[in-house]
Amino acid sequence: MSLTSALSIAQTALFNTSRQTSVVSRNVSEASNPDYARRSAVLSSTLPGARIVAIQRAADEVLFRQNLFAVSSWQGQKTLSDGLNTLQLTLNGEDNATAAGTAISKLQVALQLYASTPSNGTLAESAVQAAKDVVRTLNSGAATIQTFRADADQEIATAVDSLNKLLGEFEQVNKEIVNGTRSERDVSDALDRRDALLKKISEYVSISTTTRSGNDMVIMTSDGATLFETIARPVTFTANTTYGPATSGNAVYIDGVPMSAGTGGNTNASGLISANLQLRDEVALQMQRQLDEVARGLITAFSETDPSGTLADATGLFTWAGAPAVPSGATLETGLAATISINAAFDAQAGGNPNLLRDGGANGAAYVHNTSGAGSFSDLLISYSERLDEPMTFDAIAGLETSGSVTDFAFNSVGWLESLRQQAAAGSEGKEALVTRTATALSNLTGVNVDEEMALLLDLEHAYQASSRIIAVVDEMLAALLQATN
Repeated sequence: MSLTSALSIAQTALFNTSRQTSVVSRNVSEASNPDYARRSAVLSSTLPGARIVAIQRAADEVLFRQNLFAVSSWQGQKTLSDGLNTLQLTLNGEDNATAAGTAISKLQVALQLYASTPSNGTLAESAVQAAKDVVRTLNSGAATIQTFRADADQEIATAVDSLNKLLGEFEQVNKEIVNGTRSERDVSDALDRRDALLKKISEYVSISTTTRSGNDMVIMTSDGATLFETIARPVTFTANTTYGPATSGNAVYIDGVPMSAGTGGNTNASGLISANLQLRDEVALQMQRQLDEVARGLITAFSETDPSGTLADATGLFTWAGAPAVPSGATLETGLAATISINAAFDAQAGGNPNLLRDGGANGAAYVHNTSGAGSFSDLLISYSERLDEPMTFDAIAGLETSGSVTDFAFNSVGWLESLRQQAAAGSEGKEALVTRTATALSNLTGVNVDEEMALLLDLEHAYQASSRIIAVVDEMLAALLQATN
């Protein structure tokens, strides 16, 4: 080997070592960045020596896709769990203190106390007040549900806006990658940014990706809609400013295809948009239906009956827009919980007589049971208390048992929400663990290990010293050669 060849090889080695050191230094500086993939210099043998032909970016497509799926599943589950916790607290309160079932139980106790001393006017007013508390609970519960639906609707609108912005950013980065790949430039940083955007997008909607020639990427949703192909596809949604019992929430469309809402406590919703659709259109509506059925059951239980049995039952202590008729059996009346009220005939503050609860007759003399006006008459009060525990038929659309007492139905509604909340919480823990595991596995394969990089840096230092030593030796030999020729 000539001295010139040895010098050229040493110089090339120094250049390569310098490039490699720069790559390792970048790896170390980005070690705490979760969106950074480790880089490595790829050497290829040439004459003389070797040269760096590419800067390779660590990647594992399978693990990355698994992580995207895990992120979507966890975000959907977490959104559902958080929403259910909020609904439970605002609707039923701590220890179910503001639940409809709790208020009905207090009404039943008030009726029993009044029945024990039916001549006591104070107990009569207390029973009516307990009934007012039941109405207040149902009315406020219905309003809470509509507020909850409106909040979920706003969350969806915000998420859609954020998703469209992310897709716009993705379009720019994807274009940069495609152009850079075609011109054979290093696009590692752009690939990092694209992967980071995919992770953010997967928080809103479940996605799958396909990489075409030139590093061009296509994004599809789990529902089969195209989210991105060359350009970002529109995600559209029209929000409702207010919600009522009969208001239907609008769908979210991806490239004209409607998104599906999640189902179940351990939800199949992937991404927070699908989970919010489930909260708005499934969970909240089901709770509304259950409260409506509780209201219908109360109106039926406290309806006035004609002792002779010749007249139709009429609304009694609790009334509604269809009074004096009693709501049809086993048929849901949408929005009834929001409109149920106390019959003014029983309310002393409205000029009524609370003793009608004991005697009957709010709908006329034909409905009076205590015809003698005896102060000790308690049969009607006892029958009202018993009706709260007697079986009646409920509409199956409410999602609970169709046969049971109104008291049991009200508490079953509390149990339904609590069961769903516990399932969601358990599912959230499991899916969060999956996100952690896939993220850790992906980081182990594509992330930066500082210890390994520092060891590599030490090896590069030794290589640099060796190359420097070769140059020094060649220099000494050339100097000796020149001296000998002189």
